[in-house]
Amino acid sequence: MGMGAAIQFFRGVDEPVVPDIRLTRSRDGRTGQAMFVFEEPEALAPEALGDIAGMFMVDEEGELVSREVKARFVNGKASALEVTYTWKTTADFERFMRFAQRYADSNELGFAGSQPQAEAETEAEAEDN
Repeated sequence: MGMGAAIQFFRGVDEPVVPDIRLTRSRDGRTGQAMFVFEEPEALAPEALGDIAGMFMVDEEGELVSREVKARFVNGKASALEVTYTWKTTADFERFMRFAQRYADSNELGFAGSQPQAEAETEAEAEDN
């Protein structure tokens, strides 16, 4: 039984707001990015713990970190956080997907990865050979 997964902007403090996550991948699938958008996250609440230095994705395997965190402002007030997590290798992508699956399970999300498409491409390549 794993401990599940959480996203933190301050170490030890789970962000309860679940983000919208979009993945983009290069043609060869090795590199890519996950774009997270948190609407009205608690990390931006006035009583939050200070400056956000990064986003920490924590699960039983350890921690993935992104330092690419931007606040989106509406009427001069920070209303959302946009975070980009980039991977450069297939192994890093697979590690991220394991986190994403655990995070989805922990938050009772339906995680819709683009796996069927990737499998279809693999099958098509196999037929060409």
